[in-house]
Amino acid sequence: MGDMDFKIAGSRRGITALQADIKVPGLPLKIIMEAVQAGCDAKSQIIEIMCKTISRPRVDKKSSWPISESIDIPIGKRGKLIGLGGVNLKKLYVNTGVQVNYDEDTGLYQIFAPNQAALDEAKEFITTVLENEREPVLEFGGIYNAKIVEIRESGLMITLYRGMNPVLLHNSQLDHRKVSDAKVLGFQEGQEILVKYFGKDPVSGQVRVSRKVLLGPATSVTKNLQ
Repeated sequence: MGDMDFKIAGSRRGITALQADIKVPGLPLKIIMEAVQAGCDAKSQIIEIMCKTISRPRVDKKSSWPISESIDIPIGKRGKLIGLGGVNLKKLYVNTGVQVNYDEDTGLYQIFAPNQAALDEAKEFITTVLENEREPVLEFGGIYNAKIVEIRESGLMITLYRGMNPVLLHNSQLDHRKVSDAKVLGFQEGQEILVKYFGKDPVSGQVRVSRKVLLGPATSVTKNLQ
């Protein structure tokens, strides 16, 4: 008793998978063959019972079935969808049970919902988040007043206008000197600094800004969107 745990899976046409946990050093081939035959007989009986209940997969999906859908989010709006620290996606999951993941192979966002109603609610939430506030058009090469909202070891989290998701001003773009920790430069949260805008990364959509290039005579008019 308990010398072997044997599982078999298959269809009407034959066996598709076998799995066995054998605790003794070995088993006679006769016992193995008998176990396979007994498993096939039991499998056939189970298939017959299943076919009497439903002989083919359902064509129409129930409204309570889990469902998934792919959506394309422009690179420039992905940060707005995710929110600072993923706050928007976390809020969406808590309220609806819907998960949103980025598929690097397709470049699309996958929505996984427990049912159709949750999917519809999630899509409405996403639309609202993306269209809630219209983003100002930033001028490439323009100089802007940036507000420091967080100081990190790797750099400063800043915003260029109200409602903007904070972006990282990396240590390498803070000063001509090598900076290993932004805190040593004496910045404070709420402080405003000048930065130059260099557009968005075409792949990641991250905003590219620099303070370092402005550490000298100003060459452009400063813009204040705060």
